[in-house]
Amino acid sequence: MTARTGAEYKRGLDDGREVWLGAERISVLEHPAFKGSVDGMAGYFDYQHKYAADCLTTHPETGEAMNVSLSLPRNTEDIARRHRAFDRLARYSNGMLGRTPDYVNVVLAGHVSRKDIFDRSGDPVYHQRLAAYHREVIEKDLALTHTIVHAAIDKSVGELQGMNEELTLRVVERTGEGLIVRGAKMLATLGPIADELYVYPAVPIQKGFEEYALSFAIPVATPGVVAICRDHYGVDADVADKPFSARFDEQDAVIIFDDVLVPWERVFIDGNLDVYNSINAGTASGSTQQQTAIRAAVKLEFAYDLCTQIAKVTGTESKPDVGAMLGEIYTYLRLTRAAIHSAELRASDWGGGAFFCHDDISSLRAIMPGWMIRINEIIKTMGSHNLLATPTGGAFDDPRLGPLLKKYLPGANGISAQERARIMRTAWDFAGSALGSRIELYERFYLGSIGRARALDHRKAQAAGETGAYQAMYDEIDGTPFAPDGVPAGDRIAVPAGNRLAVGAGS
Repeated sequence: MTARTGAEYKRGLDDGREVWLGAERISVLEHPAFKGSVDGMAGYFDYQHKYAADCLTTHPETGEAMNVSLSLPRNTEDIARRHRAFDRLARYSNGMLGRTPDYVNVVLAGHVSRKDIFDRSGDPVYHQRLAAYHREVIEKDLALTHTIVHAAIDKSVGELQGMNEELTLRVVERTGEGLIVRGAKMLATLGPIADELYVYPAVPIQKGFEEYALSFAIPVATPGVVAICRDHYGVDADVADKPFSARFDEQDAVIIFDDVLVPWERVFIDGNLDVYNSINAGTASGSTQQQTAIRAAVKLEFAYDLCTQIAKVTGTESKPDVGAMLGEIYTYLRLTRAAIHSAELRASDWGGGAFFCHDDISSLRAIMPGWMIRINEIIKTMGSHNLLATPTGGAFDDPRLGPLLKKYLPGANGISAQERARIMRTAWDFAGSALGSRIELYERFYLGSIGRARALDHRKAQAAGETGAYQAMYDEIDGTPFAPDGVPAGDRIAVPAGNRLAVGAGS
């Protein structure tokens, strides 16, 4: 079986997994709160068949259909093929679903592509296991999510120090069958309704903490895996009234591993700091962020058009302040598209034949969260009180209420009252509803904090030789360089100008 349908995905959720909502252990297939979310994710699997020309490709060994996101990119054609797939899959939710399966599929494919990193560890068995798991995910078309953030509750000490030592996931025993792991991981978006959890490195770990340096994959239904959900923001409503909340609450959960056995064949890193600290840096920006950036571009495109409709329905499209806000969103969209295009155009071999986008695409990670927050602010500013004066679609069918709504709540520019309500309800669900607020928080942190992303970009720039402009100015002024360290200009090691801009695709 490859390239599942929505019905096949839903059947896979009937596995006895331990999921808690509030103080109640629930079945995600039977609990009414989860119906929209499960149906919404099932729709994603059907969508890949509806747009198979974009989303699916042929498995090189079996000849069966598989999702493009699981392919291993080796050349420019593969990069372009992935772009089409990511763009199409993002359009299923207009970018509002952040953890569709193609996200973690890309992570997994990226890790498998970097066999050279595993080879340096001296034991080929770990990559062999990972490659075998990759084949299994392709064959079963599993819905994966990750849970990778340490349970660092006490921020006054290091992530693995103090009380955090006992809280976060670690190895507590090694047996003939596999690892016994204990602890928590934050925060598994899609966790309660995914098929499997892929645990892999997020940030580097220091020597002395090898028991935390783990990568493995297990079914959500594994004994001892406990998913503790936040409040559910999905609602039982007509899609026309709640287009996102009715379908796209992907649910977030803390995952507790209560002495869980991970079979050896599912263990991909076990205390090897060289691999653990290298694999994410060697794949994330060039591989994973192609998917995340394209999803963001699709969302920006939708937000721009939605705000344009708000301007039309309120008759404010000619107002200078409104035009400035619309132009601001469009600028974000253009910059995002340009960054993606440039990174794809300059894709290269990062090592071991893994062909990824140029690392400059990572700049979006450091700036996109602010753009997404600003867009929600613009929607609320443009919509103002109109976002709250929004009758449901069914209200227009009432013989008493319908005529009143049509008379007193029409839109400008000849737009009907029904269409005005739909535009404003969509805007509120996008930016102001409980789900909209949750998605804004997701956009802020799902790729790590903005500060950490910016600091990482700085370190990469320094490592690539982005320096020398200051010294060059004084060299040009009078030939006597200002040398605060006392080193004469002639004794300095020059950094070729070309390297200053090439923050290496394979770095």
